[in-house]
Amino acid sequence: MAVSIQINGISVAYGHKRVLSNIYLKIEPGYIHGLIGPNGAGKSTLFKCILGQVKPSAGEVILLGEPAKNNLEKIAYVPQKDDIDWQFPTTVLDVVMMGRYPYKKWYQFMNKKDKTMALDAIEQIGMSEFIHRQIGELSGGQQQRVFIARALCQDSDIFLMDEPFVGVDAKTEKIIIDLLKKLSNEGKTILVVHHDLESVQHYFNRVILINQRLIGYGDTNVVFTKENIGKTFSSQSHLIQQHF
Repeated sequence: MAVSIQINGISVAYGHKRVLSNIYLKIEPGYIHGLIGPNGAGKSTLFKCILGQVKPSAGEVILLGEPAKNNLEKIAYVPQKDDIDWQFPTTVLDVVMMGRYPYKKWYQFMNKKDKTMALDAIEQIGMSEFIHRQIGELSGGQQQRVFIARALCQDSDIFLMDEPFVGVDAKTEKIIIDLLKKLSNEGKTILVVHHDLESVQHYFNRVILINQRLIGYGDTNVVFTKENIGKTFSSQSHLIQQHF
C-alpha cells in the first residue's frame, strides 16, 4: 500500500529543550490512526512539522511521495478548540467555506460549486439548520462539528485532527466517529491526537505512541499494550492502572 505521510528522522528542539527525537514513521491511507502520548510528548509539534509550521532541526516530511511543501494543500487540519477565536463574527457557512480557500487564487471568488460542497459538508455533520448561526452561539460539540465540516469541504487526502473529542457531547462523538470511518473507507489518511486511553481500542485501527521519541506504531491490538503504555506514560502510572 502507498505511504501518504513519511517522516524521516524528525527531531525538533525549542532552544535547548528537545521536543521530538529521531522520529521515523510511514503512515498509510485507509486507516484511522490515533496519536497517543502525555502532555508535552510532542504530538502537536509533530502535527506542526507535517503542516510546515515548524521546521525540524533534523529530518524531513514526505507527503504523497513529494516534499511536504509541495502538497500542503492536500492536508485538512482541525485544530484544538482552544486555538480558535469563537467570538469572531462569522457564520457556520462562512467557516465551512474557508475549506475552499486553498483552491482559490487571491482574486477569485467562491462559486456555486464551492457553496454546494460547503452545504453538503454541513449536512454530513448534521448542522444544516445552523448555517447562518454565529459560531460563538453554538455549543462546544456543534463548534467542533463546524470545523470538521470545514475539513470535509477542503476535500483533502490527509486529515489531521488535534483532540477532536474533547468537550463534545455523545451525539457529536458518534458523528465524528462515523465520519472518520467513512473517510478511511474512501482511502483517506486520518491522524488524530487523542488523550482518552479508555476509547483508543474503539476508535482507532492503528496507534502511534510517542513521548518525545517513538515508543510504538502499528495495529492497535498489537501495539496498544500495557508494556508500551507504561513506556509512553512512565510518569503517570495511575493512567495505566485505570486502563488495565
